[in-house]
Amino acid sequence: MAKNENRIARIDEELKKKISNIINYELKNPNITGLISVTRAKITPDFKYAKVYVSILNSKNVKDTFANLKKSAGFIRSEIAKRINLRITPELVFVLDDSMEYGAKIDQILKEIIPTEPKDNK
Repeated sequence: MAKNENRIARIDEELKKKISNIINYELKNPNITGLISVTRAKITPDFKYAKVYVSILNSKNVKDTFANLKKSAGFIRSEIAKRINLRITPELVFVLDDSMEYGAKIDQILKEIIPTEPKDNK
């Protein structure tokens, strides 16, 4: 059983790298704006589906970018089929991961609450 879990973990990591590369260098959709990071990919044990968690920063419109990314899932899937040798190329299900955005918001709040004072109090 552990052998299969290791294989799935390797495939998850490979999917994450390849999808990130395709999104950042090969997608030619002008409606996909901002910095898109693939934070995680999780394939189902039957290899039919893969959840792809993406974080979108500095986008003109996050909802539009995410919607267009979902529309590009077919193209991304076909590129994955060419690059990763799997019997079944999984159907890609994109999920918006706002944890990075959430972390940035918390950082901003902390900066507002805690004033930064000069370190040397002589």
